Amino acid sequence: MKIAAPLPLLMLTLAAVANQSWAQSYPTKSVRFIVGYSPGGATDLMARFLAAKLTDAWNQQVLVDNRPGAAGTVGADMVAKSPPDGYTLLMAASPEVVIAPSLYSRLPYDPLKDFSPITVAALGAFMLVIHPSVPARSVKDLIAFAKSRPNQLNFASGGQGTAIHLTGELFKTTAGIAMVHVPYKGSGPAVADLLGGQVHLMFESIPIAMPHARAGKLRVLGIATAKRSQVVPEVPTIAEAGLPGFEGGTWYALLAPGSTPKDVVAKLSAESTKILKTPETRELLSSRGVEPVGNTPEEFAVFMRSEIAKWAKVARDSGARVE
Repeated sequence: MKIAAPLPLLMLTLAAVANQSWAQSYPTKSVRFIVGYSPGGATDLMARFLAAKLTDAWNQQVLVDNRPGAAGTVGADMVAKSPPDGYTLLMAASPEVVIAPSLYSRLPYDPLKDFSPITVAALGAFMLVIHPSVPARSVKDLIAFAKSRPNQLNFASGGQGTAIHLTGELFKTTAGIAMVHVPYKGSGPAVADLLGGQVHLMFESIPIAMPHARAGKLRVLGIATAKRSQVVPEVPTIAEAGLPGFEGGTWYALLAPGSTPKDVVAKLSAESTKILKTPETRELLSSRGVEPVGNTPEEFAVFMRSEIAKWAKVARDSGARVE
C-alpha cells in the first residue's frame, strides 16, 4: 500500500517542477533591458550589443528602454520594483549599484536585497587626461603641481555620483592632494570644457579620450587599471606612473529584480556568458577599450560586496555626498 506524500511536501515538489519547466521555456515573450542613462553612452551601447545577441539566440525580442536620471538610480529603482519574472532586467554601470549606497542618504532600493546578480558583462577603463596648459608630463608631476597649489586645480566629471566622479575622488585621497570637483550633466559637456581649458583634468574612457590625445588636444598621463590596456599599450598604468596601488574605473553588468527564480537567473547568466566569451565579442569590445568578463551570479555577488566596501571608503575619505 502506497502512502500519500504529505500535502506541504507535495506542494513544494510541484512548485519546484513548475519553476524548472518555466525556466526551461523562458523567455516566452519580449524581454526589456532598463538602462539608467541616455542613448549613446557606454552602458547603453553594451545593453544594445547584448540585447541584439540574445534576441538572435532566443528568437524573442530583447528591447532597450532608456530611463536616465540621478547617475543611473532612476532606472535601477524602476527595475528593483518590477515583477521578479525575468522580463524586466537592469543593464547597470557601477554607480547605481555599488557607489550610490555611500553617496545618497535616501536611496530608494538596497542593491544587495533588491537585485539578483546575473553577470558582469565587461570592465571599462578610465584614462587620466589633462589640458595641455597644465605643466605636467607624468602622474608624479601632476601630484607635485597639485600639492603646490591646493584647490587651484579642478577635475571634471559627468555628474555627481558617477564612476568618473568617484575615481577622481579616489585619486585625490590616494595622492593626498586637494582639487575642486566640477560636475556636468554628462561626459560630453565635461570633455568639451576640458578641451577648452575651462577645467584642468578628468578621468575618461579610452574611446572618448584617445582621439583628442592623439590630436594633441589633451595629454594622457596614465590609465586607471591594474595592467596596461591592449588597445593603448603605450600608456602606463597610473600605479606604475607614480601612484602605487591606484585602480579605478567602471563596469557594466546585468541584474534582475530580487527574488527572480534562480533557474531563470542561471539561464540568463549562461546565455550572456556564452556570448561574452566568444572571440568575436572579445575582439569587438577590446577594440573599444572594454574588457569582457562574463562571470557567474555567485561570483558577481561577491564582487558587488567588495565594490560596495571599496567605494564606501572613498566616499568616507573624500566626504563626497549627493543630496
